[in-house]
Amino acid sequence: MSGLQGFYRRLARNGPDSIGEQLLYIFLLPFSMLYRELMRLRAALYRWQVLPSYQGPVPIISVGNLAVGGTGKTPVVDYLIKFCLAQGRRVAVVSRGYGGRKHPGVQIVSGGNGPLLEPEQCGDEPYLLARRNPQALVLVSPKRADAVRQAVEKYGAEIILLDDGFQHLAVQRDFDIVLLDAQRPLGNGQLLPAGLLREPVSALGRGDLFLLTRCDNKTGCDLPVKGPVLHCRHALADHALNLQGQQIPLASLGGKRGIAFAGIAEPAGFFRSLKDKGLGLVVELSFADHCSYGESELRQLTVACQKADYLITTEKDAVKLNALNLPLPCYQVPLILEFQEPAALEGFLRPLICLEK
Repeated sequence: MSGLQGFYRRLARNGPDSIGEQLLYIFLLPFSMLYRELMRLRAALYRWQVLPSYQGPVPIISVGNLAVGGTGKTPVVDYLIKFCLAQGRRVAVVSRGYGGRKHPGVQIVSGGNGPLLEPEQCGDEPYLLARRNPQALVLVSPKRADAVRQAVEKYGAEIILLDDGFQHLAVQRDFDIVLLDAQRPLGNGQLLPAGLLREPVSALGRGDLFLLTRCDNKTGCDLPVKGPVLHCRHALADHALNLQGQQIPLASLGGKRGIAFAGIAEPAGFFRSLKDKGLGLVVELSFADHCSYGESELRQLTVACQKADYLITTEKDAVKLNALNLPLPCYQVPLILEFQEPAALEGFLRPLICLEK
């Protein structure tokens, strides 16, 4: 992550802490106010049915958030896919395909037999979900209603998971799951660009279930929501995989010198988790979110490799590294999701997933 990106994210997350930052913050506030009113008007136009919204013929579950980046949507969608498959349901993930190559129509990332596209075509998250769950359908489209139709009519989808769908009001949903980071769920309380919120806090009224992510306990977070709140945390697995998918115990890297790198919204948390697992990191490299790993990133990695024995990164980054000629072995560590109330979550999901609409 560049210094400018890091500075902006800290300002938008925590608020200003110097006179210069206060002046910048004051300058950005009118734009945030304008954006807030535009988002309120947009939501109202959908509510009044002035703007069209597609209603699918099967249950649609949206997973989204109120703030930009870094709440851990991908592991939650992965969990829901696995839950649907375990119930014997044909499930489709529909995504915008952020970070992939722009394409006007519907792209089939997986037709139920694993990935058909590369990450640079469809985006790293849809690719990762397709690789983790080869039986699932994964489709990306800028017009997600078209992808929902195709998933149902052509591929027989029985359940639709709308990835990053909370603001995508052009598709109606039967259940809205909203993710909030337990450490600072509303950032500094402001909308873009003075803060990280995509919509006013009042938009949380559309949510049906709220998941506090990165949560180590059930206390200390007062949320302005009326719906049920569940708690989960993202933890690193006890094993790592090389880029070819071969598994090793994560502990086997202890005592060696590692270079950790990531192009995600909150790389510091990933680095901290690696150190908590006992890994010795001599270099930590933060790249831009959804980094495509070109010559500049490869050059930085190559220079850093002179000090270390191995490279280690996230699964989302690893899917884009196979074509790179890395000078050291490179490992990826899967994220696992731990719910504090798994039975309660299943209680909300079963009526949607196990019954016909």
